[in-house]
Amino acid sequence: MDAIDRKIVEALQQNARLTNQELAERVGLSPSPCLRRLRRLEESGVLRGYTALVDQERYGLPISVFVSIKLERQTDAAISAFEQAVQDLDEVQECYLMTGSRDYLLRVVSQSLQSYERFIRERLTRIEGIASIESSFAFGQVKKNPRLPAPLPAA
Repeated sequence: MDAIDRKIVEALQQNARLTNQELAERVGLSPSPCLRRLRRLEESGVLRGYTALVDQERYGLPISVFVSIKLERQTDAAISAFEQAVQDLDEVQECYLMTGSRDYLLRVVSQSLQSYERFIRERLTRIEGIASIESSFAFGQVKKNPRLPAPLPAA
């Protein structure tokens, strides 16, 4: 990726609904080379898709919970089974494999404490191999930035 590719990515992170003409103007290219670069970024997987940013609370899911999971065993099979099961849980927005005393950190959304309790009782605890679950409720969101920063130049 060169500086122009990074400008394309930055512009699309700010507004993914730009037309190719608008994008080309912002990055200082004519439309044809801009479109070629855009397609190359998509094909290489740098740009994985386009989506709308939705206000979680206004959408009816005001509760954010960070859930730490410890597995009974950290074998390849146990890790694989857990990661596959998490794929089917729509409430789980993000799942990270962690270092330290816990194996996974999940970000879960819910419409209420009651629906979160149902999620835990009826869905999460039914996944085989979980040793413990620890929930931390977010009081509020201080910062959420959907845009990635530009990487620092190599030293």
